[in-house]
Formats: sequence, C-alpha cells, structure tokens
Amino acid sequence: MNMQTVEHPQVTLNGVSYNATPGLRPVRVDGCDTIVKLFAARCAELGTRVAHREKDMGIWKAYSWAAYWAHAKWLGLGLRALGLQRGEVVSILSEDRKEWLYADMGIQGVGGIASGVYTTDSAAQLAYLLNNSGSRFLIVEDDEQLDKYLEIQHQVPTLETVVILERDGLHDLQHARCMFLDELYEAGRKYEAENPQSFEDEILKSKPGDTALLIYTSGTTGQPKGAMLSHENILGTMESGARALATTADDEQLCFLPLCHVLERNVSVYLPLAARSTVNFSESPETVFDNMREVSPSTFFAVPRVWEKIYSKVLVMAQEATPLGRWAFARALGAGAARSDYLMQQRPVPALVALRYALWDVAVLRNLRRMLGMDRMRRGGTGAAPISPELLKWYWSIGLRLLEGYGMTENAGLTAANLVEANRVGTVGLPVPGVTVRIADDGEIQTHGLNNFQGYWRNPDKTAETITRDGWLRTGDVGQLDDDGYLTITGRIKDIIITAGGKNITPVEIESRLKFSPYISDAVVIGDRRKYLTCLIMIDQENVEKFAQDHKIPFSDFASLCAAAQVVDLIGAEVAVVNSACARVEQIKQFRLINLLLTAEDDELTATMKLKRDLMVKKHKALIDQMY
Repeated sequence: MNMQTVEHPQVTLNGVSYNATPGLRPVRVDGCDTIVKLFAARCAELGTRVAHREKDMGIWKAYSWAAYWAHAKWLGLGLRALGLQRGEVVSILSEDRKEWLYADMGIQGVGGIASGVYTTDSAAQLAYLLNNSGSRFLIVEDDEQLDKYLEIQHQVPTLETVVILERDGLHDLQHARCMFLDELYEAGRKYEAENPQSFEDEILKSKPGDTALLIYTSGTTGQPKGAMLSHENILGTMESGARALATTADDEQLCFLPLCHVLERNVSVYLPLAARSTVNFSESPETVFDNMREVSPSTFFAVPRVWEKIYSKVLVMAQEATPLGRWAFARALGAGAARSDYLMQQRPVPALVALRYALWDVAVLRNLRRMLGMDRMRRGGTGAAPISPELLKWYWSIGLRLLEGYGMTENAGLTAANLVEANRVGTVGLPVPGVTVRIADDGEIQTHGLNNFQGYWRNPDKTAETITRDGWLRTGDVGQLDDDGYLTITGRIKDIIITAGGKNITPVEIESRLKFSPYISDAVVIGDRRKYLTCLIMIDQENVEKFAQDHKIPFSDFASLCAAAQVVDLIGAEVAVVNSACARVEQIKQFRLINLLLTAEDDELTATMKLKRDLMVKKHKALIDQMY
C-alpha cells in the first residue's frame, strides 16, 4: 500500500534534542525497565517528601512517598497471602483516592494485573467485567459499590474475595467473601514478617513484557474490550510524555477523571511517578472546580466536556455581572483574542497588542484565572474527544495555553500532542517522540511504537483485526498529515456518513462546532443513506435554564424546558450559525432536542461523557424518523 508516514522531526525541548522512533529499543526510565521497579526507586529516593494529598473532613492532608510504598506493599502482599498469582487480574471499583494508587502499585508489585471499573457502571456491567477478566479479587470503595457486587454475587463464580475500603455503614457486615482494607493490610504485614523482602523480590521478577494493566475500552459500540498494556507500553508513554509534556518535581496536579481511564492513569499515576511531582485528589466529580481553586495545579488535563463546562460557567458569571463588569470583560477578552492570534501561530506579538493585553490582564483576566484556579497553570491539555478550535482560542484569550493531543487506550494514551513551542490549531499536534504515524490508503491513522498494546484480553480475533500484519495499530480514526507532520483527525471510520447523494461527511467536525455554543452540551449528526443531515441535540442545562429565567420562559422540569418554543428557537439560531460555515450538503436541515438529562450512569454516555452514537440512533429512532 502507498501510505504516508511521519516520524516526529528533530527538535529541541527543555534543552534536549531528540529524534522520534530511533528503532524499537528497550525503554528505561531512570534505569528502570518496569513500572514497579521505578516505583521502588522513587519511594527509596524521596522518602518523607509529599507524594499526594487528599481531603479528610474538609482539610487537605499530605501523604509521603514512604507511606505510598508501605501501603502498596501491605496491600500487594495481603493479596499474595490470599492466593493471588502472577498474571492474575484484580479489579478496582472506586472513585479516585490514594488507596487506588496503593492498589495499582501493590497489585503490579506482586505480579498481578490491575484493572479499574468505572463507579458509574451498573451491577450487570460489573458482572461482565469480572467474568471476562476472570478476577478472583475485587476491591470496592464503600457500601454503594458493594451493593453492586451483592446484587450479582451468584453470577460471578470465580470471584473469591471482596476488599472494602470504607467501613461506614458496614460495621455489621458479615459475608464470607468480604473483608476490610485494614484486615488486608494486616495480612500483608504478617506475610512480610514471615517472608522478609518478599515484595522487593517480587518487584525484581517483573519484566518489561509482563502485562501490567487491563483497561477496558468505553464500549461506544458493543461490550467493552480489555486492552492489555505491558510495563514497557507504559514506560514508553512515560518517556514520550517526559519529552513532549514536561512535568517537573515542583508541579501540583489535580486528579479527578476516573483512574480507570488511560488519560487520568497517565496524568495522575505514571507521569508524576516519572517526574516526582505531587498529586492532589479531588473530593468528588461535583467538587472539581472548588478543588481547582484550592490546588491551583501547574498542569491540568481534561476531556473537552470539562473545558466546555468551565467556559459555560464563565459566560454565566459574565452575564450576571454589572454593566460595567460585562463591558470590562468584553474588552479584556477582545485584547486577549488579538494577542492569541499571534501566540497560537508562534508569531511575535506586536508591542501595542502586548501592552493592551497586559493592561486588561491586570484589570480582569488575572483575577478570572485566579477565580478558576488556573493562575499557576502553565499548560492545559485536552484529549479523548474532539474540541472546537473556537474554544481553544477562547482559553488562549484569557491567558491559558490549552493544547490538544491525541491518544487511545490501545497505544497507552499518547500518540501526538501540540506543544507551546509547536502548536497548530485544528490539529492534534506532532507525533510524540518514540511514535511513528502513517495514513493508510483508506485514510485510517495507524501508529507504531513501544506503546502499542499487547492485544485484547481473551479476544485474539479482535486483536488480529486491530494489529496489521506488519505490526501497526489500526486506530479506527480517519485523519491526515500535513507537510510539517502535524496530524489532523477528521472522524471515526465507522462514523463516516455517506448521504443518499453519495457525499462522504465526517460528523465529528460539525458536532464539535455545535458544542462550542454555550447552550449545547452535545450533539449527534444523522444522515447515513439519507437525503440530508439532521441532528439530535442535548442542551446545556445550566445555561439554558438561565436563558429561560432571564426571558421569563415558564418550565417545570428538564423536559418542559426542552419543549419551550423559545428554547427551540434559541438552539435553532445556534444551528444556523454553524450551518453558515458549512457547505450546503453539510448543513443540518432539522434537529430535535433530547429531553432527558443524561449522566455518565446512563447507557447513552460513556464514563468520559461521550455519546454512544449507535445507541443514541437506536433509542431515538422515532425522533429521527420524524425529521425525514
């Protein structure tokens, strides 16, 4: 096949010059060839230094690298005492917290495979994951998550032990398969007393090719598949990340996305391990913005939906400001936008443009960033789904460098990234060091590097479909490389719409533009084998409710809000703006509002807040048929 291929060109970052993909060589981070060997080295080196913080009764408390080591060791050896064997999977069902990291490192330390389960998964989904992975051990956070296990306990015959992190509400629990975390720690301490140095010995047995993680894909189509990632895969991403997304030992980071997801696992576990930085755990998904202000992280990575919510939040605040405040914000944003036009293209900023921005930065924008918890942020990152270029520019306008990157579970989360020094809006950046990208004849993006996964757990047929005969990963994404090597993603192969007139349309570009509207939370463009395009739209509850209140539009619940004629007209105006920038064949002729308020617990959404296109089309078939 005639394929376009690109490696990262030679560049210098942070004083280091490098070429991408100098052959698939063994990878080491600070001389360590597995995650857990690096973990042991860091804990021995850093000792009493703070590794992470989390809140207890509303107060931030610090925990050292020495405590990190001790608890991971006791947890791992406790599981070994219960019979965990090398190569076995242990499932973790918990919100983000320090014990998640203890489990991750403890399991891997004794040769096990750590596998996260989303807390939004149903009991039935938990049963599928436990049976598919063959887990004999399950770690759950609290009584709420334990209830899921109790509901399906007779459907998971291989499961032997459930470890519970919190005792609240469970003091009277008596169950033959259940134990509490402190009991597991005690079993680990006893095992260590009887087998001194056993944890260290198990770590030394680890090999680069051993499977370290089993990460289940979000399952936008069909049941989730378990992607096997080796120690070498993760170390490859650590090395690429250290060069392309530099993190320092002084950095403060905020962990809030599910640790089941490869993006947050890298950002809050593995890159901080490589960089020696400090991780702060958000109290809950609902308190993220409050915790942001408290922590003021140095870098912050999030999915587009989070960046969209912050943007919407600022617009609501601006609308509620005094006339003078609204005027000042508009002027400051204009000054920032003028400056961002130069910065985003790596062009020198004219003196007058820089001066105007500096004045408005002091008067307005600096306070805004402080209020958002972004005053110390030198870099923001977005990935896992497309983001609107207009939204990227808005963040640069308020003084935050938001950069888009690209990766997937199957290549350990990192393929390409825009950098402050090398940024091209509309692309996902240059391939990171160690990764080579090529475009197949059908437009599919394919990648090669040490971070390419080992395959799907117990699914050789799907693995064979995903890895080419010459060892390249089929991403399923469609894209192109420009003359300078920047990668642009235009959609998913399976999502390409072919209209009745034979026109190929990638809906993701249109959907991304729609989501820039503060009134639109998400959208699904329809039109395959149809005469024209239509769209299912989820409104942004907070902003549309405020619009309704400001305009005295009566509504009693979310469904009645969506049914209000003025709201439909409001969304119609937003659709018209997007249509004005599209060719006629790409314009949306009709749309319908989904009058259900969806959360990550609903089947229609993945845990990272992406709509499951096929399920949406199936569930809302009657609504779609109305538009044709």
